[in-house]
Amino acid sequence: MPFIEHVSDADLERLTLERVVPALQDFGFCYVDGVLGEVAGGAVLQQVIDMHRAGVLQDGRLVGSVPGVHRSSIRGDKIAWVSGLDCGCEAINFLLNMIDKMISVCASRLESKKICERSKAMVACYPGNGAGYVKHVDNPNSDGRCITCIYYLNKDWSAKEHGGVLRIFPEGTSFVADIEPLFDRLLFFWSDRRNPHEVQPSFNTR
Repeated sequence: MPFIEHVSDADLERLTLERVVPALQDFGFCYVDGVLGEVAGGAVLQQVIDMHRAGVLQDGRLVGSVPGVHRSSIRGDKIAWVSGLDCGCEAINFLLNMIDKMISVCASRLESKKICERSKAMVACYPGNGAGYVKHVDNPNSDGRCITCIYYLNKDWSAKEHGGVLRIFPEGTSFVADIEPLFDRLLFFWSDRRNPHEVQPSFNTR
């Protein structure tokens, strides 16, 4: 499945240097809207819908368990891990390649950490029954993860009506950052303890 580049590599590098890198340095997070465009973004959405309908997504797991506490009260998402090279994931691979280019630009300019690889991508769906994910840190134990990247696929999303906001609690500050999960929005934030965050209850499929 071919895709037309929404932005050139030069434009992608400029965007990363002028917006993403400074925001990560100053605030610890950054989001960019309109990164793929309607056609390519819609293709990613359709592939995720196809995976969901095929039963590929399974209940998200917890690192540990708490007696008497049900998993869904902590996280209510269904997930699948994909490399992008999987059959039916061509559009997802296109997205991952674009993110890789942006992180490559970041890597040479952010702190002293060397970013040399990424994990598989986690495709996640919150089924819209009030499902969310309680406040947590993606990398609390220095397992090597540096930057979390999230691409949102929710068309016609209203946070007021549908909820599902990602709330970041930046370390050492008195404010929170509420990120609405809008279609074709790409979010970056530090994966470590600098950015505890939660997914607020979703009342539509997210």
